[in-house]
Amino acid sequence: MLKTLLFIGTGSFMGGVLRYLASRLFQSWTALSFPLGTLLVNILGCFLIGFFYGLFERGNLLNANTRMLLTVGFCGGFTTFSTFINESFQLLKGDNLFYLALYLIISLLGGLLMLYLGYSLIKLI
Repeated sequence: MLKTLLFIGTGSFMGGVLRYLASRLFQSWTALSFPLGTLLVNILGCFLIGFFYGLFERGNLLNANTRMLLTVGFCGGFTTFSTFINESFQLLKGDNLFYLALYLIISLLGGLLMLYLGYSLIKLI
């Protein structure tokens, strides 16, 4: 278990650092206030997690610790959005359309609501 956690932590560190650097680079491409850096990192993260899971389904190309490093660690550190999209895709792939819709609605609206509540709570203090 400790070994797996070290793999995840290492991947998270690498993904988080790369997210910061990539986001800043992408954002420097525009003078607009539109969050281009975050958008491109999220989209790239979705490609990467899809790529990694595609590799895993082709056979035993990577061991379990490497999978944890690349998906939970690296992609999770790079962007949790990629995990969100992958979970949504798995629901779609499994024809769980009701759960897909429920997951998307609750995640997006619930997340926005909770952000607002957290923000509002601080304003009250």
